[in-house]
Amino acid sequence: MRHRKASLKLNRTTSHRKAMFRNMVTSLFKHERIRTTGAKAKELRRWADHIITLAKRGDLHARRQALSIIREKGVVHKLFEEANERFGNSAGGYTRIVKLGRRAGDAAPMSLIELVVPETGGKKKTKKKAKADKKAAAATAPEKKQSKKKTARAKPEEKAEEKPKRASKKKTEKDVKSS
Repeated sequence: MRHRKASLKLNRTTSHRKAMFRNMVTSLFKHERIRTTGAKAKELRRWADHIITLAKRGDLHARRQALSIIREKGVVHKLFEEANERFGNSAGGYTRIVKLGRRAGDAAPMSLIELVVPETGGKKKTKKKAKADKKAAAATAPEKKQSKKKTARAKPEEKAEEKPKRASKKKTEKDVKSS
């Protein structure tokens, strides 16, 4: 049975696979983007998210755990300094994988994996503000519906005033007979 065996083997021995992903995750944090195959990028995303979670925690034990994976002290130091500022608000999704196409030599699917820079646009609304906004929107909604109805009623009247009234044939025949 294959229970709790989540990682991909990628046709490599365990030691080769661990060394490869340690090198790749170090390069990812050093250069903030790397180009690799699609399967490796998907597996690397798991390693990178784990390291960023450790960096957000920021204590000594987390730093030592990160140093056991990333072998360059400078990279770990940089990551732990920037992690809360850069990824503090988000609870996952720290990397992005962009498919690039096929490699020329063996037609392997290539991907670009990069660290996501979160937008510093606006703050999320709290529940109290969101409820107040919904109530305000509900209060203005009937007014908007009434104004639409008024404009809908006004348009046919305007159309009637714009068009000259035509006398029907029956009326003209009666008018002709009576005169």
